[in-house]
Parts: sequence; C-alpha cells; structure tokens
Amino acid sequence: MKTFRSLIAAGLFAGVCLPLAAFADDAKAGKKDAYPLTTCVVSGEKLGEMGKPYIYTHEGREVRFCCKGCLKDFKADPAKYLKKLDDAGKAAKK
Repeated sequence: MKTFRSLIAAGLFAGVCLPLAAFADDAKAGKKDAYPLTTCVVSGEKLGEMGKPYIYTHEGREVRFCCKGCLKDFKADPAKYLKKLDDAGKAAKK
C-alpha cells in the first residue's frame, strides 16, 4: 500500500510539475515573445474590455483585436496595422 501511494504521488508530481517547468524554461529562453500591445491594433480599445480578444493569424503572425468586427478593417490594409505591431514590439524591447 505504501508503494502504491508513492507511485500515485510520483505520477501526480510528474503530471503537474513537469509541464509547468517546461513552460517556465520556454519563457526564460524567450521562445514565445509577449504580445506587444494591450489595445486593439485597429480600434485602440483595451483588449479584454469587450470580452475575450479575437485572435487572428495573418501569414503566421498573431494579431489580437477587441472584437471580430475589427478584422474587416485589418484585412483592408494589413500593412498599416502590422507596422503598428512592429513599432510596439521594437519599443517593448528597448
């Protein structure tokens, strides 16, 4: 019975702690850059104020909007909004 409890405890530890450790290593290594804006790239509204932000992937790049309605404006001129994202990313790295 003691061995059984030890196995269960080890399994729980591995199932919970090891994935968290891997996530922490990724964050330290900078593998996943933080999104540089706290506002919608189109409307300027604070992300999350209108519910969960709408996330769109444009040519492999994540873009976050305050709502799905902003996607239409983004698609009309993606270069304009991607420049805003690029500028915010450069400012965040400084």
